[in-house]
Amino acid sequence: MNELHQLPKSVEQWLAFADEKLAHRPKLLGMFKKCYPNTLETTAKIMEDGTTFVITGDIPAMWLRDSSAQVKHYLPLAKEDPELQQIIEGLISTQMKCILMDPYANAFNEKANPSLEHEDETERNPWVWERKYELDSLCYPLELIYLYWKATGRTSVFNYDFQCAVRAILRLIRTEQRHQEASSYRFQRFNCPSTDTLPNQGLGTSVNYTGMSWSGFRPSDDACKLGYLIPSNMFAVVVLGYVNEIAEDILKDTHLAEMADELRTQIDHGIQTYGIVHHPKYGKMYAYETDGMGNFNLMDDANVPSLLSIPYLGYADGDDLVYLNTRRFVLSEDNPYFYSGQAAEGIGSPHTPEKYIWPISLTMQALTSTNDMEKMRILDILLATDAGTNYMHEGFHADDPSQFTRPWFAWANSLFGDLVSRMIREDKL
Repeated sequence: MNELHQLPKSVEQWLAFADEKLAHRPKLLGMFKKCYPNTLETTAKIMEDGTTFVITGDIPAMWLRDSSAQVKHYLPLAKEDPELQQIIEGLISTQMKCILMDPYANAFNEKANPSLEHEDETERNPWVWERKYELDSLCYPLELIYLYWKATGRTSVFNYDFQCAVRAILRLIRTEQRHQEASSYRFQRFNCPSTDTLPNQGLGTSVNYTGMSWSGFRPSDDACKLGYLIPSNMFAVVVLGYVNEIAEDILKDTHLAEMADELRTQIDHGIQTYGIVHHPKYGKMYAYETDGMGNFNLMDDANVPSLLSIPYLGYADGDDLVYLNTRRFVLSEDNPYFYSGQAAEGIGSPHTPEKYIWPISLTMQALTSTNDMEKMRILDILLATDAGTNYMHEGFHADDPSQFTRPWFAWANSLFGDLVSRMIREDKL
């Protein structure tokens, strides 16, 4: 295993370009130069076999979700940089191997470790750090591999491991459309908060068939209250479209293309039929979770996929009426995890203490905004709430940003780097 001793040339060049573009904003420049390369400088390791292992930051394990999100902002640089290609392709290779080991697992160890981190009532193997099934964990690697192909034109990533892994993913998503009847997945953790375990002996709360696919846990790693997590199903609709395109254009696999398209159609129908509520104040809007039996959880969480992130995921445009209604709700005090304070207002999470706002949600608010003034306002808030560290955190107190969780959170740093990079390319800074 080798640490990265030097940044890829394209990343160094981009940082040098930022020196010129952001010279008039020294605080922004300083934070950008810390956050943008953070994943490569602190979390990415090149293994002896040439693959890449990316930890999430202050936890020494690799999440399928986080590792994908942590490198996504490098994709625009990858086409002309073989070293960056090797890093990203090495990560994709690791992710495919992890999925083939256990597609229900959300996080993996760098090496096989028989001494498991948690005492869970679920199937485990020594490569698995945690086996919380999260639908979005399977979507993120598919998004990464598709966007990498589009950014570079390279097709070598669609190898045998990918083809086996993508079939395993689609089979699992199809199985979890009928979770109670067809799934063997169970998860319980004893002597822990209710957000960390599933009720009904690990099965989860009851659900009705909708066409959507069940998820045990949210992107926060907190347990779903109702089994159909709408933002994750939206993400699935998007990436199943990607799989259909890959199967048709690259693999020439008609069966895989049809399977992906059938699942995409069924899940999308379920979202539109069972995932929309008519709110007396906001009108027609998306729920965060449902069980398909008329029960809804109206909220949004800072972690992505979220309802706020719908345009970022590619499920709907930023000016879509149902999305705009949903956005007004999630950015209001009617969302139980929207907090206002002396320093900022924004979305937090039940995963962190009350009144803690997440920089990820603020950054996502800017990334999905169609208003340049809103983007600049949020950027200023992010600059003012770093507690003097020049890094993003997991969450900070709405009244006192010096109180924060996780001093080292590479996903938040990467997303901030993505926002600033887009604003540079759009000449908005």
